[in-house]
Amino acid sequence: MTTRTARCWQGSAGTFHPLSFCGGQRVYADISIRSRLFCPSVSQERKFSGTQRKRQGPAALILFNHVLFPARESSSARKSPPTVRWFSSSRNSLNSNQQDQEMRAQKGNGSHRAFIALGSNMGDRIGMIERACLEMERAGIKIKRTSSLFETAPMYVLDQEPFINGACEIETTMDPIQLLDTLQSIEKGLGRQKTIDKGPRVIDLDILLYDNEIVSHPRLNIPHKLMLEREFVLRPLCQLIPHERSPLPGMNLTFLSQLKSLPPPETPPVVTTPIAPFLPPLTPSDPKRRTHVMAILNVTPDSFSDGGQHYYSPDDFSRLTATVRNFISAGATIIDIGGESTRPNSVPVTEEEELARVIPVIRHIRTSIPEAANVAISIDTYHARVAAEACAAGADIINDVSAGTLDPDMLPTMARTGKTVILMHMRGTPSTMTRLTDYPNGVIQDVGSELLARVRAAEEAGVRRWRIILDPGLGFAKGQTQNLTLLRDMPRLRNEIEGLEYFPWLVGTSRKGYIGRITGVEKASERTWGTAAAVTASVASGADIVRVHDVAEMSQVVKMADAIYRV
Repeated sequence: MTTRTARCWQGSAGTFHPLSFCGGQRVYADISIRSRLFCPSVSQERKFSGTQRKRQGPAALILFNHVLFPARESSSARKSPPTVRWFSSSRNSLNSNQQDQEMRAQKGNGSHRAFIALGSNMGDRIGMIERACLEMERAGIKIKRTSSLFETAPMYVLDQEPFINGACEIETTMDPIQLLDTLQSIEKGLGRQKTIDKGPRVIDLDILLYDNEIVSHPRLNIPHKLMLEREFVLRPLCQLIPHERSPLPGMNLTFLSQLKSLPPPETPPVVTTPIAPFLPPLTPSDPKRRTHVMAILNVTPDSFSDGGQHYYSPDDFSRLTATVRNFISAGATIIDIGGESTRPNSVPVTEEEELARVIPVIRHIRTSIPEAANVAISIDTYHARVAAEACAAGADIINDVSAGTLDPDMLPTMARTGKTVILMHMRGTPSTMTRLTDYPNGVIQDVGSELLARVRAAEEAGVRRWRIILDPGLGFAKGQTQNLTLLRDMPRLRNEIEGLEYFPWLVGTSRKGYIGRITGVEKASERTWGTAAAVTASVASGADIVRVHDVAEMSQVVKMADAIYRV
């Protein structure tokens, strides 16, 4: 390595002396702290020469104008140099408030991208993380995207409960210390009391990254000092920025490569998607998970296979009550209530008509059927107003066959409710979708890409990733061969489309037309055996929820399929 001298650099806290040009990149360091060069990115300390040791200067941390040790890669793939903030390391030189003011003076009031780690292992862990996110937004911090949530075993202090961990990308005008102050205030407001280092905490909000900066401050280090050794930090971060790198000098691996380089944890992390406060969450990464049965309750006169069967009189709910009780006793954990048919070529109804059909049913189930206390209610609608009023009446899940494409207010409404949502793949409308079945890149790739676009739109609207369930949309803008491909190759959708990893999936294949064409059964209500085979294939391919009409029969099918495949 060529070493050349260079002139001194004058900063607001004193003079920094150049040690050398390392690989053509200038390094400045204070020379009064124990005559050593401190590098926050490497574990080594290098002593100065005798001449350098004699020089005097104010106590301060190193300033790197560029990457100290360039990555060994082509110039086209090389990282842009990080910005580095320096601060006094001696409390005799500058007090903490003065150092905070220094930091703020170094940055304007522009918008900054940062990444925050989220964690909790006390009380309602998911609820606490969601409250923290709401508090961040109330404080003016915009949450751009979130990761999934993962249940992870504790690290460092092992005698404590498992954690729920995640990460979020934020946009803020705050400088790093202002952001730190705000996050710590939120932690305190939510009841955090730090008694044991790395011990139990009701909420934990850590700044992982801030723009492309390196920050070294008595109260804060960015990048977070331990993030690259923590699987529970890297895994959610890799859902957001898998191919980016740490701004620290010498860090050549992407975050995804860094994650893969870690030894696998003894207890694998489990993806966690809440569906209702009183039900266990979905755990799509758990190979032994149970498949949920969603019962279809269409309170319409014209649905394709059960139109009018559950259509009730406002003065007499007895028949509907018996149906719901039968669903629950047969094994349904979710009841999906629909007030408008979305069969091919169906005629839309007004929002008022749809509301008049579904809201009384939701209220009746929630207030008059005690057996339904631990059953989730899903509202099957593509109208934002219907979704909002259904949630106010007691629905837990919003199931939109259009994934927000048929009502521009739907995704913001989903975000405001904070409910779990189901985004289904569909093209066009129920009256046009049968003509939109061309998938030039193959049905798996194109359905995956189009669903990913809807996920991103939902995230942009404020829907948390851990609140999203996906549905490939069998029978919606797909022909028979495409439906079969989706059933057969759904693991590719789940695992091979970058950006769709870790989501739970719902499959609705019950009594569909392609089953009738294959089996020769024309009447939809008689397609039970064909549906049973398709439901089994759904479980084998990784479905977390199956949406069915014949609840008693399909509950038995799911139990058997789980026994075979969920091991």
